[in-house]
Amino acid sequence: MKSLQFLLFPTTMASAELRDELNCSICLSLYTDPVSLRCGHNFCRSCIVSVLDSQEAAGGYSCPDCRAEYPERPALEKKRKLENIVERFSSTQPGVEETRIFCTYCTKSPVPAVRTCLQCESSLCDDHLTAHNNIMDHILIDPTRSFGNKKCSLHKKVLEYYCPQDAACLCVSCCLVGEHRGHRVELLDEASEKEKKKLRKYLDELNPQKAELQTRVQNLQDHKRKIQEKASDKRKNISKIFMDIKEQLEMAEKKALSEVSRQEEKIVSQISDLIKKLEIQEDELSRKMRHVEEMCRVTDPIRILQESDITVSSPGGDGDTEEVGGEVSSEEDLDEVLISLTLHRSMRDIVTNVTSELGVHVPDILMDLDTAHRYVKISEDLKTATSSEEKQVRPESPGRFLNYAQVLSRCGLSSGRHYWEVEWNQIGRCMIGLSYPSIEKKGGPSCIAYNDKSWCLDINNGEYKVWHNSNILPLSVKPTCPTLGVFLDYEAGRLSFYELCDPIRHLHTFTASFTEPLHVTIYVYYGASVIIS
Repeated sequence: MKSLQFLLFPTTMASAELRDELNCSICLSLYTDPVSLRCGHNFCRSCIVSVLDSQEAAGGYSCPDCRAEYPERPALEKKRKLENIVERFSSTQPGVEETRIFCTYCTKSPVPAVRTCLQCESSLCDDHLTAHNNIMDHILIDPTRSFGNKKCSLHKKVLEYYCPQDAACLCVSCCLVGEHRGHRVELLDEASEKEKKKLRKYLDELNPQKAELQTRVQNLQDHKRKIQEKASDKRKNISKIFMDIKEQLEMAEKKALSEVSRQEEKIVSQISDLIKKLEIQEDELSRKMRHVEEMCRVTDPIRILQESDITVSSPGGDGDTEEVGGEVSSEEDLDEVLISLTLHRSMRDIVTNVTSELGVHVPDILMDLDTAHRYVKISEDLKTATSSEEKQVRPESPGRFLNYAQVLSRCGLSSGRHYWEVEWNQIGRCMIGLSYPSIEKKGGPSCIAYNDKSWCLDINNGEYKVWHNSNILPLSVKPTCPTLGVFLDYEAGRLSFYELCDPIRHLHTFTASFTEPLHVTIYVYYGASVIIS
């Protein structure tokens, strides 16, 4: 092959010479996906693959150009630079890029082939095809350079038949004298049509599956888009809430600072007024002291005696001097309680506004003593339930739990979205949940875990479980902190439990259609204690 540097500049050489350099020696056409053997000769990938396939039956491989032999099937090295040169050359030859297969018999100038004869292994233009058909009745196919997969590797004859028994394409010799002798065979076209029929049937079966998958993908994409839109709206909502919180905090800060300034101004003003009055008294006393000192230096006895009733008086007894005192106590200070209350009220208002914007109500949950089991101790503020070894003295009540250490809340929740928190002392076992007021009060079904009128989270032996109607579901997460959050959306039928660690962890969500008011229910055992925040 001529030096590649000349090939990079086709204008310096005749087109025919360039084409000779860029032709595959097998198909005699421009290289397509050129590769090389170890000996350095280049071929189209499909051409050399066909040759190697045909050589495989003989048990040895060799280069079609130099006949270099290879004991094993040689590896093919892709020639990217040569491929680029062919593409560059093709771009300068009108019509070449449209097809790389030319008429075998048009040697003076390349003419695109329209058909290829398998028997002759030649490609034909329109003119040569007409002459060929007038003389021979050969098998014609679309233009191709690869004949290896169109002919029998053993007999080198055109493949015309198909053996369904061995799923193999055969030539006539294979059918008559080969290993397929006596097998039922079909013409390739007939076998191909049968296979196409099977493929069309299979395609008809696959189309509904594809449509179903496309529908599922579309549904997931729609859901993904909705989640992204919802997340975007939620981010905007949260940003707005925090902007409002910042404004309210600034107002709360101004209000608290204003209260401090008001108290400071009031007390400081009183002290300043008292200081002025005392300074006036001090000046008057100084004046009197100077007069007395002056009288002490007088030598005239008569003058001293005559003026003594004016200058001498008991301390604080001078009618001309106003007594100052009692307006401001020396211990008077800022009213820190009032300042704290101002801050507390502002913070409470902020929390109330935030929960209102979130559409969540924080109920004031109090426990109902009339439902508490006698071995459950209830705190005075009705917020804490503790397992007790001593039996509590309580009157008879039709609503009291008799078999399980449980207690219901006083008020039920029958609408809206609610959130509250509970704290467990991490001792013994506790169950936290919600129940209908119609829950049994005695017997096995009265346990919060064993009926269809209650839903609960069970904490025991370092594990979380959830219960409903005697169905238990162990959770994979382990308890890591004692504080839990409970969220109820009554209309949506959702009851969720959260562990208030950092970050907050979702534990489980029950879904149901609630039909009665729901009362907070606490179960405590083996020293367990639960506080409702």
